[in-house]
Amino acid sequence: MPELVFFSGTMDCGKSTLALQIEHNRSARGLQGMIFTRDDRAGEGKLSSRLGLVTDAIEAADDFDFYAHLVDHLSRGGRADYVIADEAQFLAPDQIDQLARVVDDLGLDVFAFGITTDFRSKLFPGSQRLVELADRVEVLQVEALCWCGARATHNARTIGGEMVVEGAQVVVGDVNQSADEVGYEVLCRRHHRRRTTAATARAGALSPDVLPVDTAAAAPGSAVRV
Repeated sequence: MPELVFFSGTMDCGKSTLALQIEHNRSARGLQGMIFTRDDRAGEGKLSSRLGLVTDAIEAADDFDFYAHLVDHLSRGGRADYVIADEAQFLAPDQIDQLARVVDDLGLDVFAFGITTDFRSKLFPGSQRLVELADRVEVLQVEALCWCGARATHNARTIGGEMVVEGAQVVVGDVNQSADEVGYEVLCRRHHRRRTTAATARAGALSPDVLPVDTAAAAPGSAVRV
């Protein structure tokens, strides 16, 4: 049976790489897919991975209708055996409904890839709708790591290395941006709550007397409390 599958995870966990791998595996078996994306880091009409892999894709703008596009393509004699939709968090809920209709009415597998929550740890509308409608939600097993080494579960937006919690929900950026650009960093829940990025953690560690101790006040042989 065809399925709507949502592959989710934080930034930098290999979602686009997996999308490209699924495309490779299926095309190697003679299947033909249609690839869609939205606001990819490589530019309009591209699906790219941080590993350097890239392929052409159809840009799904705000007014794009997935179901109508597939019906038109098939009616003209085109072929489509499956659908890949990357950066699905940026899609509108109505567009997710269209993808579900592609599965139910056209009998095509749809593989959607995206992050679940934004930099404020709030659900993207597209991701919320996918969770509501998907036949399966798969959390990617390649875990991104916070700067502290713990599993990263949250996406943080940064400017100059400092975490920001205000602004538009969708601002295109990437990890490892220069200091004066809007960038993103993956953090564990604790450090997202504390707004502690790798840059601010280093600054704090380099500050003198982070935990000042008056060793002169301690009696000889007694323990020093910090």
